[in-house]
Amino acid sequence: MPKPTSARARDLSLLESLWRESVERYTLPNGLTVLLKRDTAAPVASVQVWVKTGSIHEGAHLGAGLSHFLEHMLFKGTERRAGRDISATVQAYGGYINAYTTFDRTVYYIDIPAEHTPVAIDLLADAALRSTLPAEEVLKEKEVILREIDMCLDDPDQRLSQALFETAFRAHPYRQPIIGHRDVFAANSRDDLVAYYQERYAPNNLVVVIVGDFDPAATHAAIAEHFGKAPRRRLAPVLVPDEPAQLARRDRHLFEDVQVSRCGLGWQIPGLTHADAPALDMLAMVLGHGDSSILWQAIREQKRLVHTIDAMTWSPGTSGLFYVSYLADPDKRAAAETAVLRELARLARDGISARALAKTVRQAVTSEINMRKTMSGQASRLGAGEVVVGDVNYTRRYFERLFALTPADLKRVLQTYLVPERLTVVSSNPTGAEAKAGGEAAKTAASLDFEEIKLPNGARLLLQPNRQLPNLHFKLAFAGGPLFEPAGLRGLNALLSTLLTKDTTKRTAEQVARAIEEVGGSFTDFSGNNSFGLAAEVLPADAGLALELLGDAVLRPAFKPARLEIERESALAGLREALDDVVTVGRKKLREKFFGAHPFGIESVGNEAGLKAIGVADLKALHRQLLVAGNTVLAVAGDFDAKKLAPKLKAFLAKLPRGAAAHSPAVVKQSVGEFTETQPRQQAVVFQAFPGPGLHAPDYFVSEVAEELFSGMSSNLFERVREQKSLAYFVRSSRVVGLGTAMFYFYAGTNPQRYPEVLEEFALEIARVSSGGVTADELRRCQTRLKAGKRMAMQTNSARATQAALNAVYGLPVNDWRNYDAHIDGVTLADLQKFAKKYFTAAQRTQLVVKP
Repeated sequence: MPKPTSARARDLSLLESLWRESVERYTLPNGLTVLLKRDTAAPVASVQVWVKTGSIHEGAHLGAGLSHFLEHMLFKGTERRAGRDISATVQAYGGYINAYTTFDRTVYYIDIPAEHTPVAIDLLADAALRSTLPAEEVLKEKEVILREIDMCLDDPDQRLSQALFETAFRAHPYRQPIIGHRDVFAANSRDDLVAYYQERYAPNNLVVVIVGDFDPAATHAAIAEHFGKAPRRRLAPVLVPDEPAQLARRDRHLFEDVQVSRCGLGWQIPGLTHADAPALDMLAMVLGHGDSSILWQAIREQKRLVHTIDAMTWSPGTSGLFYVSYLADPDKRAAAETAVLRELARLARDGISARALAKTVRQAVTSEINMRKTMSGQASRLGAGEVVVGDVNYTRRYFERLFALTPADLKRVLQTYLVPERLTVVSSNPTGAEAKAGGEAAKTAASLDFEEIKLPNGARLLLQPNRQLPNLHFKLAFAGGPLFEPAGLRGLNALLSTLLTKDTTKRTAEQVARAIEEVGGSFTDFSGNNSFGLAAEVLPADAGLALELLGDAVLRPAFKPARLEIERESALAGLREALDDVVTVGRKKLREKFFGAHPFGIESVGNEAGLKAIGVADLKALHRQLLVAGNTVLAVAGDFDAKKLAPKLKAFLAKLPRGAAAHSPAVVKQSVGEFTETQPRQQAVVFQAFPGPGLHAPDYFVSEVAEELFSGMSSNLFERVREQKSLAYFVRSSRVVGLGTAMFYFYAGTNPQRYPEVLEEFALEIARVSSGGVTADELRRCQTRLKAGKRMAMQTNSARATQAALNAVYGLPVNDWRNYDAHIDGVTLADLQKFAKKYFTAAQRTQLVVKP
C-alpha cells in the first residue's frame, strides 16, 4: 500500500518550503540566460557558468576531447589577463575556482565570499567570452592532458567505465570518452581548438547561475557589464544521433593487471525527461542503495558472493543506462552475475513491497534536501534543471510523479527495461582468471558556535541549533586510531567502527540499515589516524530513531563472528583494490619508509596480516577501552529544539561507563634516503617526505600555510612544473598529521622519462622558500584562501558537527574556528623560511619514485 498520508504530506511540505524559495530567471538581449537565487544562510556565493556543449557536441571531432581541452585552456589567458592572474585573483579574494566537462555540458565555477561576487562574475565572463588560447599554452596543456589520459589508462575503474560505454552504445557519442582517445586528442591543433571555441562559446549558448548572499543590484549590474556586451552569434545545431534499440545481450570482459574483479551489468533505458524516469530511479534505489537494499542483502550478506554492490540510473539525455556494479573475488564473479539476474527475475515475478518503495521515496526527499546544503550544490541543481532538462522547476514535477508511484509501477519498469535483450555485461579481471562471460544500484542565519556541556561522567555534549534547513546531524567521536591498536592487529579500530553500525543485541545489520534507510537517513562510521566514531543524519522528525541507533551501536553491539568475517573480507578486498591505483600504492610505501614501526607506518584501514588476525575478543577489548565517557564527544547540529532534545542526549551519554582512554607513546624511526618501487603503469609518481609539526605543535599553522603555498593552480610549484614545463598532470604537497608528529610530503604524477626533472623542481622550490624567496603577495593569497576555505567549510551541519567534535577530541577549543583567522594571519614570511630550513633538509628526506 502507498506511504502513509501523514508521512508523505510531511515530506511534501518540506519540499514545498524549498520550492517556494524565489529563483529569478531572465535572458539578456544577447541570448544569455541568468538564474539568481539569494540565500543568506552563509556569507558565501557560488558563481557558475554553464556552457551548453560537451563531448557529444564535437561533430567531426568526436573522440578528440575538444570540450575537455577547452576547459583546461579557458584559464590560460584572456584579452585582459594573463593566465596566472586569473587564479591569483581568485585566491586573493579567498575564492575557489574549478571546472568540469561532461558529455553534454562544460561548467566553470567560483565559490567565493559573497561580497566579492562581482569579481567572480568578471573573471568567468572574461574567461568564457574573451579567452585568447595562447599557442604556447596549448602545447603545454596538451602534454598535461596526455598525462591525465595516462592516469585514466592506469585506473581500472576508468577502463571498465569506458568498456561499458563503448559496448552499450553503438551509435550515440556517449561511446566516445569525454577526455578523448589518446591518439585522436594528440592530433588536435590550436586551430581546431579556436574554431570549436568560437562556434560553441557564444553568449546565447551560456547559462549563468548564482546562488548566495550576494547584493542583487551589484550582481545584476556586473552581469550586464561583463556578459551583456558580448554580441549574440550564429549557433548551428549539432546533430546527436539517437541510439538504436538493443536487440541482444552484449559482453566485454577485460583481463589485466588488477587484484579483484570489477563487474557491471547495464541495461538501456530512456532519458531523464521520460515518464518512467522516476520509477527507474526508485527501482535502482530499492535494488542497490544502502546496506538494507535488496541486492546488498541477497548477494553480499546472504550469498557472500560480492564485497560491495550497488545500483544506479544514468540518464542525462534521450537515452541512458540502468547499472548494477559489484566488486568480487575473481572466482565468484560469474556466480555473482547469475545470482543478480536470478534476483531480478524473482522481483519481476513477485514484485516489490510498499515498504521498500516508501523507504526509497524518503531517501529521494532527503537527497533533494541535502543537495541544498551548500551554495555550490544549489547552483548545480538549478544549472542542471535549466541546461540538462530544460526546466528549472523540473524537480517539482519529478516529485509529483515520484509521490504517485506504486509498487506496481516499479514491477512494470523492471519487466519492461531490465530484460536480457537490453543487457550489456562488462568486467575487469586479474590476468589469468578464467573468463566466464556467459553467466547469468523567512529564515535566519544560524550561530556558528556550539554550546558545550560536560556531564558528570566526563562525556561532552556539543549543541548547535540551526533552523535554516530541515536537516539534523549527529556526530559521535572518540579518540582512537592506530596508536591505540596492538602492533599485530592493524586495522582493528577501523573494523570496530564498521561493526558498530551493524548488528546489535536489538537489531540485525539488515534491520539497522532498513530502519535508517526507510526514513531517508544515513548511519555511517568514520575512522582515521587520530579518531573514529559514528554519524547519523536524518530529517528532524526522525531524531529519535537516530539517537536510538547510536545508543544501540555504542551500548549494545553484538560483534557476531559471521559479521566479522563479512566485514573482514570486505576490508581485505578494499586493500587489494587500492593496489590497483599507483598513487595509493606509492603513498602506502612512503608511509612505511617514513614512519617505520610507528603505528602511522600503516594506514588506519590496516594491513592484510593485521586484519586476518583480528578476533571477536579483540574487538570487545578495544570497545571496552575506547568507548568510555571520558573519551566521548557527541556533537549535534541542525534543526532541533535544544530544550526537548538535550535531556535525551544527556540520558544516552550518562549510560556510558566512566573512564578515559590512553595509549603508549610511539617513536618515529624514519628511513632517510632514496627508494624506488616498480609498478606496471604508464606514469611515474614521485614523492619526497619530511618531518612536520603535529596538531599541538606551535608551528602547526605554519604547516597549514606551507601546504597551501605548495599546492593549487596559482602556486609557484604548479606554475613551473605543470604550466611552464608540462612535466606533470598533478603536483602538490600534503600531510599525514598526528597530535604530536606529522609527515609533510610533495608528490607529482609525471612521464617516467622526466621524473628527475620533477625532483629537481622540488629541490628548487624548497631552496626558494628556505632562502626567503616567498613574496608578501604569495603569503597573502595563501592566507586569504585558507581563511575563506574555513568559512566555506562551515556551510553544512555535518561539517560543523564534525569540526566541533574533533576539536573536542583533540583537546582544542570546541569553537576553535573563531581563532583560525588569527592563527593564519599570524604566520609571517620569516616563519615560512624558518619552517623550510627546520624541516625540509636532505638529512631528513625520504624519497620514493614509483615507475614502470
